[in-house]
Amino acid sequence: MFLTRLSITKDSFVTDIVKEDYRTANVFRKYDIDFCCGGRWPLGMVCETKDLDFTAIKSELQDSLRTIQLSNSLQFDKWNVNFLMDYIVNVHHQYLLEYLPQVKDQLTHFVKDHADQYPFLKEVEKQFDILYKETFPHLKQEEDILFPYIKQIAHAYRNKESYASLLVRTLRKPVEMMHHEHESVSRILKKMRELTNNYTAPVNACVSHRVTFSMLKELDNDLAQHVYLENNILFPKAITMEKELLETK
Repeated sequence: MFLTRLSITKDSFVTDIVKEDYRTANVFRKYDIDFCCGGRWPLGMVCETKDLDFTAIKSELQDSLRTIQLSNSLQFDKWNVNFLMDYIVNVHHQYLLEYLPQVKDQLTHFVKDHADQYPFLKEVEKQFDILYKETFPHLKQEEDILFPYIKQIAHAYRNKESYASLLVRTLRKPVEMMHHEHESVSRILKKMRELTNNYTAPVNACVSHRVTFSMLKELDNDLAQHVYLENNILFPKAITMEKELLETK
């Protein structure tokens, strides 16, 4: 579904564009353009009807198709902890802040129209809503409290400073709390995978169905890497540094 080239002309049908790459649905949703069952209209005609600039819409659609590929050879475990935290905040946190509301909007509209046909969608929506409500306070706590403290630890460790100047006694409790919240995320994702058969839409599924499941799968993949970077690399590194500081104070 991630195409490097997608030819978009005035004669391209809206629904066909979304079928080719689900990420274009965000642009159509922004301008209240139906891309599902009512999307069998040429994009040029839709733009004329809604008094939209076709060139501008086409440009936004092409921007939505950009794919940034990260090499599998990246050794995250060798990154400086400060750089790793900046990466997590600017890539994964920012992604969630921008993408979660988009997924929520798509899922809400999809469930509203299809819950009678697919009753399990109500549970999918329920699980997602829990994830949605838990995520933003979690990100804020990391950015406002935990990450700044880890940077203090890294600074003290790097400069062989006294541990006594740090503001919090140990990382044990805050890290345990983060692990607990990450476990909650993992349980929610596991439940949504089970409910959706790993986000697999039925053969006869409509475009909205495929878009919704593709968006959920993308979110799942990003969260899995996000949690891995924190649980398996960042937190263990920070705890190791703190332990050495405690032993030498």
